[in-house]
Amino acid sequence: MLPVVMAGGSGTRLWPLSRGNYPKQFLSLSGEHTMLQDTLSRLNGLVHSPAMLICNEEHRFIAAEQVRQLGVKHSGIFLEPVGRNTAPAIALAAFKAIEKGEDPLLLVLAADHIIDDIVSFHQSVNKASELAKQGKLVTFGIVGNKPETGYGYIKRGEEFSTGFVVDSFVEKPDLETAKHYIASGDYYWNSGMFLFKASRYLAELKAFRPDIYNACKKAIEIQSNDLDFIRVDRAAFEACPDESVDYAVMEHTQDAVVVPMDAGWSDVGGFAALWEVSTKDENGNAFTGDVKAVDTKNTLVFGEDKLVATVGVENLVIVNTKDAVLVAHKDQSQHVKSIVQQLKAENRSEATMHREVYRPWGKYDSVDNGERFQVKRITVKPGAKLSVQMHHHRAEHWIVVSGTAKVQIDDTEQFVTENESVYIPITAVHALENPGKVDLELIEVQSGSYLGEDDIVRFEDRYGRVKG
Repeated sequence: MLPVVMAGGSGTRLWPLSRGNYPKQFLSLSGEHTMLQDTLSRLNGLVHSPAMLICNEEHRFIAAEQVRQLGVKHSGIFLEPVGRNTAPAIALAAFKAIEKGEDPLLLVLAADHIIDDIVSFHQSVNKASELAKQGKLVTFGIVGNKPETGYGYIKRGEEFSTGFVVDSFVEKPDLETAKHYIASGDYYWNSGMFLFKASRYLAELKAFRPDIYNACKKAIEIQSNDLDFIRVDRAAFEACPDESVDYAVMEHTQDAVVVPMDAGWSDVGGFAALWEVSTKDENGNAFTGDVKAVDTKNTLVFGEDKLVATVGVENLVIVNTKDAVLVAHKDQSQHVKSIVQQLKAENRSEATMHREVYRPWGKYDSVDNGERFQVKRITVKPGAKLSVQMHHHRAEHWIVVSGTAKVQIDDTEQFVTENESVYIPITAVHALENPGKVDLELIEVQSGSYLGEDDIVRFEDRYGRVKG
């Protein structure tokens, strides 16, 4: 069995925690580990090959770093040049899986789901594996505990071995219809998790959507490996239609079966869902961070970097990040994506960027800015090095707070330690490296006529970011 973890998506309903450059699957929302790390960890106890990941190009270093932190092996990280939904993404994984003549079962999982009962999850997967070995395309149906209008449903048909024949897939219902579905016992929430042989999926995809099959086949014929990453032909993949696996295959195949899963599942599709799965106090409040509350009930608070105080409120969502504050009624929190749409229409960076930005070498936090200046706090991981680069429009001043920096400026090289500083003039070719065993922390003061991140000309880069 080869787990295929889908780690794309932007999670706009959880803004401002989740943003385009750092979406919810990379966040810690229900424990010390991120959602991606939890997805990989819950595979422990199943017999499987190292997982294969599929993510967006811009998230590649975040995904690789989180897998490294977890200390698990992987079978490669596929980079989608553009998002094309789940049917093409799974096709890439399937083509890769059969490349050397093998035909594993693909366990397709989303990286941003919560599952509380790992034992029940394993039991459902093991039941499904028997069906998948027979050539069935298995989907997992969540045993619903309430009428939910935010999910699609799967109607089960006659019993088949350890599961049920899929009678039909049903779109998101209204409340009355959802109540009927739950009461009947014949309907499950559609989890978006699957198990099938790689060859069976490709055969059904070729039968029902040959356009997707051919585009993905062409894309993977021209592939390249770069560090942990697997890249495919961009032009071929861009030409691929955008389609979900449900619409492309599962709704058409005659071999779809559903295996029930009752494992405390949630797709954390919004703040109301996050509140439901969070640990709450005696007043129904779920607090993260430095929070003080008086006469507050059934409220979710995320405080990132400052004290959040509430008095006399109920059923609210309050999220404080370094550069944005969200206040919403819990029952209306699914409309947060409308705020993101407004921000995108105004071309505001808060739609996609956090103030703290992660890079393969570490991270930086833009702590202040004004006309012709910007101040960043930079953290460089041990052994990491920023690209050899230059800027046309800005000079930089680096002050080391802790650790030791190895600094290259044109043809000179020097070590800069705590409480020392160095100046990099405009157009000087420079590089920054952490030769030590602990994080290097420094303050960078930029000054100049233009301070955008696109004013970087890279000459060398160990992370493959030099454009030819």
